[in-house]
Amino acid sequence: MRITTVEAIYPDYQHVAPSWRTDLWQIVVRIETDRGHTGYGYGGGGLASLQIVNGHFRELLTGRSFDSPEEIASIWDHLYAESIPYGRKGIAIMALSGVDLALWDALGKAEGVPVCALISGTRKSHIRCYATGPDTEWHAELGYTGTKRPHRSTGNRSEGDDLAEWADNARSLFGPEGLLMIDTYMSWDYETTLAMAERLEEFNFHWFEDVLTPDHMEEQSALKDAIGDVNLAGGEHEFTVWGFRDLARSNSLDIWQPDITWCGGITAGIRIVDLARQHSVRVVPHRGGEVWGLHLIAATDCEELAEVVTGPRNGPTDIVWSGAPVPRDGFIDVLDRPGFGVELGGDIP
Repeated sequence: MRITTVEAIYPDYQHVAPSWRTDLWQIVVRIETDRGHTGYGYGGGGLASLQIVNGHFRELLTGRSFDSPEEIASIWDHLYAESIPYGRKGIAIMALSGVDLALWDALGKAEGVPVCALISGTRKSHIRCYATGPDTEWHAELGYTGTKRPHRSTGNRSEGDDLAEWADNARSLFGPEGLLMIDTYMSWDYETTLAMAERLEEFNFHWFEDVLTPDHMEEQSALKDAIGDVNLAGGEHEFTVWGFRDLARSNSLDIWQPDITWCGGITAGIRIVDLARQHSVRVVPHRGGEVWGLHLIAATDCEELAEVVTGPRNGPTDIVWSGAPVPRDGFIDVLDRPGFGVELGGDIP
């Protein structure tokens, strides 16, 4: 099967967060083959990554053949090596993620099997979810058994009291076995994390996520042993197995959270999971309830836990894909469709 067309577009989003995401949110990658199969992928980097895919990567990909996961891995290695002068992390790898996912999607369609079946002969099909968003009561109503609060610290002295009030309400809604998590988006420091672990200890948090930046591995390693039973999670801002190799060496996180649309796609995800197994680290992909991470969870040693970002109740959203599985009663099913099982559609042309 030979690649004939490579194209990346940036959808006309109407409801993304007014931050770096305005121009740097997800791209759609389309790859056509000479056998009539079209693969779709979802990558990061926004407008900045379009030139990489539609320029350099297109030159390297057009005419290239692939008929197996091993050949996709070979293409991945080639694109990575050729983009080292400007890549290795960040936008270049986000762009590569979209290409890799499109290749896996096209191969699944050519073989008539879902991507998870290409990865592994055994798979999970009914996967537990947790919800991320501001409306904890809604998460409970929808049947989730875990909830995560996005929390950007402002340094306010009442921060601990506010989080304790939220946690007390969440624990009453989800019960003693429910999973409570908090994502601080790199807005705490070492001392704040220690203080919050003590302040919130009674609520039995499952994890604190992204407490420090990815450049503070030594501090995170020290925190990991200092904050008691709560897990330290992170890794959505890390890239490729090489970046996660550094995380492994630093022993700085209990749970790795690669984003499959950013870290290098399924090919990188498989390598990261293999590395995690060697170091006895759990893997819970960032935004794993989306089909790209869901197939990796279904086919590998990833923890059976998928993140669904709900946003606010009744909040407007941009729907890019049609056919994606919908969570019900706190679980999501991996659909038995070729490739990732979704097509470009929804609200955005």
